[in-house]
Amino acid sequence: MEHTPKSIRWWPLWVVITLAILGALVTWISDAGHRQDKILLTTMIVIGTIILGILWLLFFSEMRWWIRLLTLAVIVSSLLLSTNLFEFKGFSGDLVPIFEWRWQEGQTTHQLNSTNLSAPQMSITDYPQFLGQNRNGVISTTKLNLDWESSPPQLIWRRPVGAGWSGFAIVGNSAITQEQEDTWEKVVCYELHTGDVKWSHQDRARYNTPLAGLGPRATPTISGNRVYTVGSTGILNCLDFETGEQLWTTNIFKEHKADVPPWGVSISPLVYDELVVVSAGGAVAYHRETGEVAWVGYRAKSGYSSPFLTTLAGVEQIVIFNQGLVTAHEPLSGEMLWMQPWPTSVECISQPVPLPNDQLLVSSGYGVGAKLFQISRNPMDEFNVSTIWETIYLKAKFTNVIYYNDYLYGLDDGIFACVNPADGTRQWKRGRYGHGQTLLVSDVLLVLTESGEVVLVDPNPETHTEHASFAAVKGKSWNTPALAGDYLLVRSDREAACYQLPTLNSDTE
Repeated sequence: MEHTPKSIRWWPLWVVITLAILGALVTWISDAGHRQDKILLTTMIVIGTIILGILWLLFFSEMRWWIRLLTLAVIVSSLLLSTNLFEFKGFSGDLVPIFEWRWQEGQTTHQLNSTNLSAPQMSITDYPQFLGQNRNGVISTTKLNLDWESSPPQLIWRRPVGAGWSGFAIVGNSAITQEQEDTWEKVVCYELHTGDVKWSHQDRARYNTPLAGLGPRATPTISGNRVYTVGSTGILNCLDFETGEQLWTTNIFKEHKADVPPWGVSISPLVYDELVVVSAGGAVAYHRETGEVAWVGYRAKSGYSSPFLTTLAGVEQIVIFNQGLVTAHEPLSGEMLWMQPWPTSVECISQPVPLPNDQLLVSSGYGVGAKLFQISRNPMDEFNVSTIWETIYLKAKFTNVIYYNDYLYGLDDGIFACVNPADGTRQWKRGRYGHGQTLLVSDVLLVLTESGEVVLVDPNPETHTEHASFAAVKGKSWNTPALAGDYLLVRSDREAACYQLPTLNSDTE
């Protein structure tokens, strides 16, 4: 009697696929959760679908066993081939896994433009710390020529660098950043106009997780003849600006018995008068010359934002965005002036933005959004903090927000947006730049996208307009760009590059 083979039982597989599609649609149509939650859930749905598909193949498909085993072998072989063809490079700011070809074209170690090497001595155009001279991402000493078709940016040099999310600090012909090399965390000083290494300092330290990446994340601060750096595990260094010689050092978290933030320390030191201010379980100030502790402020779990100096309600103060708390301190004594709670379930990363009339904007990603606070003082000279408005339309995850001509501009969960600070309403939202960084250069917004592209955006509340763009660096860039005069330094987790931008107030021929 001839045996009739069973037909393949397809319906369980179609049920799994249909449920997966419905689950993905519900995930993205629903208003519940923020973008990162939706991406994680979608990833889990995909993985679950693959696992259920393999179980269907082996136990419920009713295929002949040799077909099942052959199909499984093809799947396993494809996975093994993929691991040889592609390399896992971590996650994007939206927690999307990043894979790249293993045989990507190698990086050029040094491409030098032989013209215009003798740049003029810099002073007001220096970029000595995180987000520039005023730590607000605003550069008013350079005006860019926006016609990049007839006057394109010129590559001065490009070179590989160690991993890390540190930006550059620039004074004169020295550009200083932090990077990782094996088990060594390094502070490296490059010549601005050639890309050659002038000096480097190293400490045995290493921070790495698949989500947050490898290497140091804070930008150095240059003040006088000193360089101050904070590494990913909390090592605070004071180095000689000319030689890189270590003058004093301490681990700020060990010294103050504080917990290191779980995604690595990303606090760029603030120099004020004779003090260096950081956050290690709350605000801490050191004497800049000796490294002795000057004062310890209110104790709070450290976030990923950096301290900055501002004046609110007529009083100069240092503001720090801690984990779950915004605090303000009298600069010379560390006395607490005011505090404002913030949701503890999100990472506190972006820089608060002072606005006119003693207002302060604070923003977070992960579905929280922004709040505008009014800072005032009562007749007893005590500070009061009240909320003017809050909105979900400006979720600055780990980028900075720019205030210009009465409007706010920044990346709302990776998409550029303009918000009216009068009431928190959104003017527009366009331009998917990822979790990059933004500078205001006189009257134009310079965005370094997460994928390493430089884009010029018009700060116009009526519409989103791109003036020009070019691919600047390869790799993932969460690093802040630096602009000193017409020299733009950008970097990623694998390379750095220097470009001379066309300007309207200098000869760039």
